[in-house]
Amino acid sequence: MKHFLTSTAAALVLSTAAFADGHMAAFNALKFDESVNLNASELIGMRVYATEADINNDTPVAADGEKEWDDIGEINEIVLTRGGDVQAIIVGVGGFVGIGEKDVAIDMSQLKFVSDGEDADDYFLVVSASAAGVKEAPTYEGAMAGHSTDASMDRPMFTAPTMTREGYANVERDDLTTEDLTGARVYGPNDEDIGEVSMLLLTDDGKLDRAVIDVGGFLGLGERSVAVTLDELQIVRSAEEDTVRVYIDATQEALEQQPAYDG
Repeated sequence: MKHFLTSTAAALVLSTAAFADGHMAAFNALKFDESVNLNASELIGMRVYATEADINNDTPVAADGEKEWDDIGEINEIVLTRGGDVQAIIVGVGGFVGIGEKDVAIDMSQLKFVSDGEDADDYFLVVSASAAGVKEAPTYEGAMAGHSTDASMDRPMFTAPTMTREGYANVERDDLTTEDLTGARVYGPNDEDIGEVSMLLLTDDGKLDRAVIDVGGFLGLGERSVAVTLDELQIVRSAEEDTVRVYIDATQEALEQQPAYDG
């Protein structure tokens, strides 16, 4: 009987170990190495440059050398295959060589990480392309592209304010690009900072249509995204500093009560 219990206990230990091994196969002891690893979240929002010159990851860049390249836009999304490989980055190309904002897909294999110093995390994102090539690139028609059809506009519209601020003048919609507005701070009727423009939505013909404002939260947590039309906003620019401020006739609390944008 004692021998039977001992054998049973040994079998349980072995089977438990096998069970644990089978259910731990998905995990590994990854140690982040900045020389070879990247966090996808760090790429979102990074600027992408284009140049017709031959360039690779090891190409030396002189001080302010990136000014010789074309700044074509920022990364809005990263597309993976079902197998887990990075297939493409989605770049919002706006206000460049006379074209309206559109999303374009760039094959990940074509993206160069050009060093901008000795630190591994200092680099430029560059693709080999001409201005004409960027202009003619097909529009990305993925899940996040284009003008989203959501229910967030089923609400009473705000009336655009008429704020005055020394050194700032109103800007017409046609004089704006997505680069001007993305990341701009949004202010309420008492000049209080209430949020940030996180995304611009376009009409089918590539015109600026709506702004997605992130309000509330702390350190990026608990934010609420609300889509408003540009007709509800007053946009002003400082000629001296070339900075843009966005005004809406609503408090942070009022915006937080609006339908959330989940495009």
